[in-house]
Amino acid sequence: MRRRLIAAAATAIAAFAVAIPASAALNQQAQVSINPVDYTPNVTDGEVRAFALVGDTVVVGGDFNTVTDAAGKVKYNRKNLFAYRASTGEVLPFAPQPDAPVLTLAGGPNNTVYAGGSFKRIAGGDERGLAQLNLADGNRVPAFTAAINWGDSRSVIAQGPWLYVAGSFSAIGATTRTGLARLNATTGAVDPAFDMKLAAPHLSRVKLEDLALTPDGTRLAAVGAVEQAAGQWRAQVVMVDMPSGGPVRLADWYTDAYAHECRAGFETYLRGIDFDPTGTYATIVSTGRKWGDHLMCDTAARFDLRGTGLHKPLWVNWTGGDSLYSVADTGAAVYVGGHQRWMDNPEGKETAGPGAVARPGIAAINPQTGKATDWNPKRNPRGIGARALLATPQGLLVGSDTERIGNEYHGRLALLPVS
Repeated sequence: MRRRLIAAAATAIAAFAVAIPASAALNQQAQVSINPVDYTPNVTDGEVRAFALVGDTVVVGGDFNTVTDAAGKVKYNRKNLFAYRASTGEVLPFAPQPDAPVLTLAGGPNNTVYAGGSFKRIAGGDERGLAQLNLADGNRVPAFTAAINWGDSRSVIAQGPWLYVAGSFSAIGATTRTGLARLNATTGAVDPAFDMKLAAPHLSRVKLEDLALTPDGTRLAAVGAVEQAAGQWRAQVVMVDMPSGGPVRLADWYTDAYAHECRAGFETYLRGIDFDPTGTYATIVSTGRKWGDHLMCDTAARFDLRGTGLHKPLWVNWTGGDSLYSVADTGAAVYVGGHQRWMDNPEGKETAGPGAVARPGIAAINPQTGKATDWNPKRNPRGIGARALLATPQGLLVGSDTERIGNEYHGRLALLPVS
């Protein structure tokens, strides 16, 4: 039955040629295999930072210059962005060649993809930090004219008529928006009804790291360097309610779990957030490298979305001093990526404390208990970390800056298939 469901999902995605949200793609499926498929291409330098699945196409973004086929025999010049066929691994002609790293991707309509990052030029033209691209030829979609004023775009989510964008900008086009905006997905025009008025008066600037959207599209979450939203105190986590047919408003949901500093110099230590497939809880991952009672540095933590007011984490899983950068919740497991050595390590201080389990570079957490499962594909070396995870009907895509996972060579990207 599971295979039929996955096949049906893949067929539907191919037919409509849109991206599938990470939180919904593997809803309630079993954990993925620790044995990667053998046909994915290799990125031979730099780092993979983002994925999008559009029909039978995987789009890959990051900071790199060269890609090879799975066998390593054919070399392709692909600066910071490329695409391959999801079913076969064939590297496609798509080559927009942005002049700086691509940090985020989201599938768009009509065989397109939205790309965000720190680039100033892409597909042969000026387009700062944000672009919509045709996958067939790599050209920009002329109707989409959004561009940020400075900084970067770090997270984009496309759903229906909207494109949500987060990063370190202070305007898109001629419209002031600090760090977060909702755009018309066709034209790139800023939605005047969506303005959370983010502020960080004690920090150098607002800089959001990641976004998550519930499957029904009624709640958006943003994490990063932020202290206020719509005039209300919000410590690194902002929830926005968007009821169907109702006005956008700041959610009466907040947490003080991240109100404490971690290591000096970290204006934010939050790196990723994802909702579960039912939209009832969120998991947040962090860096920070500091220890002490009640500190949330270097952790994965689950928060219930139900109710209003102050929320504390339902569970916390500590690495013992190593960063987590990415998270993908499939319902069956919460996958986390980073450069961690251990999980279940609340007493570790760059050491394996009592109860710690070795999970180098990637792990799966039981969403109910908050404990690491026995799933352990072992990313060695750990490098900077796995900063890109995307759950798809085929399995879990993993992007990093290293070359071995599951005891096999896979240059900076791998697909761990559904078991």
